[in-house]
Amino acid sequence: MQSIYEHQLRTIDGDIVSMDTYRGKALLIVNVASRCQFTPQYQGLEAMYQRMRGQDFEILGFPCDQFGNQEPGADAEIKSFCDLTYGVTFPMFSKVEVNGAGTHPLFASLKHAAPGLLGAEDIKWNFTKFLVDRSGRVIKRYAPAFTPDFIERELASAALVH
Repeated sequence: MQSIYEHQLRTIDGDIVSMDTYRGKALLIVNVASRCQFTPQYQGLEAMYQRMRGQDFEILGFPCDQFGNQEPGADAEIKSFCDLTYGVTFPMFSKVEVNGAGTHPLFASLKHAAPGLLGAEDIKWNFTKFLVDRSGRVIKRYAPAFTPDFIERELASAALVH
């Protein structure tokens, strides 16, 4: 299994970046969608990002259309929606697949390192979140119902951010 830092990513603007860019930072990696019951979590994610980004912490958003066709738009439409509706400033990436034969290698690594209930690796829905520590170790998977506020409180109590 390769390190998460070995993965190359395409930003929502089409640029290629290495996960190595985020070495030394705690990360919350989220598969997102614009037409989901959990879409309002964008607001909480952005608020969390604003409060914590100066603490060696990043939120990385990855649109995915594998759950109920809830992210049907192209990258430009997704970016516009996130900007206009929620004022998203945390890094957003090009639409990916998180399950099946087309799974993005980053998500294959995340799922393997932090399986879900009963050891199942497949992601069940949008807004599943993976917490990665500063050394690149995947330490937890959060189901979609876990809100950014809950996660932020947990991070503070675990001293994962400073």
